[in-house]
Amino acid sequence: MTAARQDIVIGRWQGVRDLLRATGDDWPLRTHRLRLLSHAAAASSVVEAWRAAEPDSPDAAVLRAATEVVRVFNQAIEAGRGTEVDRTRIDVAVMACLSAADARPADPMPWVSLLTVARLYGDGVGRAELREWWEELRRRDPYNMEGHVQLLRYHSARWHGTHGRMYDFARDAAGAAPEGSPLPVLVQIARVEEYRYVAAAAQGRPVRGFDQHWHHELAVTEVLRTRERWLGGRPPGPVAPQEVGELNHLAHAACYAGLPEVARETFALLGGRAARVPWSYTGDAHEQYVRWRGQVG
Repeated sequence: MTAARQDIVIGRWQGVRDLLRATGDDWPLRTHRLRLLSHAAAASSVVEAWRAAEPDSPDAAVLRAATEVVRVFNQAIEAGRGTEVDRTRIDVAVMACLSAADARPADPMPWVSLLTVARLYGDGVGRAELREWWEELRRRDPYNMEGHVQLLRYHSARWHGTHGRMYDFARDAAGAAPEGSPLPVLVQIARVEEYRYVAAAAQGRPVRGFDQHWHHELAVTEVLRTRERWLGGRPPGPVAPQEVGELNHLAHAACYAGLPEVARETFALLGGRAARVPWSYTGDAHEQYVRWRGQVG
């Protein structure tokens, strides 16, 4: 993976092609790799060079669609919160995703990309269309973590929903997940999203009744439930790259919920592999990770 990203930096696409070919239909790993590659490719013309050299490559079409979505998000970030992105620009990304879905029909990633870019429409996406995109993803990979996270964010108060709708989605998905699936951590991701939204609105002022956000009874119970359903049913073995982000969410939640045993177990699995999110939402990410890991032993 590192070699493929370095290839992108120097303008080569062959390593990316070979990596995706070797990944095959391991959907969790493929989704994870495509997400990272799309972020690496967004500021370059590598994906366009690949498409020009191999116009019939389904993998190139899927990566181009994911990269277009990243570029639109980068444009939104540059414009600033509250400034709508040109709808035509979003439509171009959507068409790239639909074209990628046609090029590689079994692949869930184009549908993940669609659920991601849906957030950028100022008035959201029509309910029927959003449901269609979601069902297409679920037909291909019903427990796709990245797709669930993107739809959770769509339903959040930060975008096109409410805290309640976001939590309902997270809890329903967690309850339907098989033992050993990371999907139960969606509830902790929802708690982080709520905190981020409320903290941003407060602009440093105290929020009445929010001091128990991380460690009231339900929050603690849900961390324990996630640990039981996910880690308790997870097959033994090394942590896969696509698990690192979600394990960081569980470690963060356990620390703030006052559950050092769960935090210790999760940090041990991570083995020092920190992720910027969610630690950056509650302070300096590196400092937070190191301090909490030291505290829980």
